[in-house]
Amino acid sequence: MLTTIPLETMNALSEGTLMQQLGIVYTEIGPDYLCGTMPVDHRTKQPAGLLHGGASAALAETLGSMGSLSLVDTNRQAIVGIELNASHVRSVTEGLVHGKATLVSRSRKLHVWDIRITNNAGKLVCLSRLTIMVIEK
Repeated sequence: MLTTIPLETMNALSEGTLMQQLGIVYTEIGPDYLCGTMPVDHRTKQPAGLLHGGASAALAETLGSMGSLSLVDTNRQAIVGIELNASHVRSVTEGLVHGKATLVSRSRKLHVWDIRITNNAGKLVCLSRLTIMVIEK
């Protein structure tokens, strides 16, 4: 269950990081999911004016990683992303993108997340899968 870290704390942890630079904000947490947003602006666009695929990948990994962090005992364990795959299916030129990371598999050592990023109209922009390894400190 994803409840060990409040949203306010998650957002505070982003200060001074890539997440802050990209404008990523955690917005909702549930029993097996975490949501967040990211603006499509000068920080996240490629030179052609479209949302950069790397920015979408960063949002996907951010949501899944924070979800996994909220599942472990941070005094004894750490998490590391070991695989990220992203299929970019629609372009975005403005507004916000909305990500929802849903836990699809959880074992002692691995977490697998499905991350769906949509535009303001709710249309799929990027479909990602993230695998996280849980390691003992």
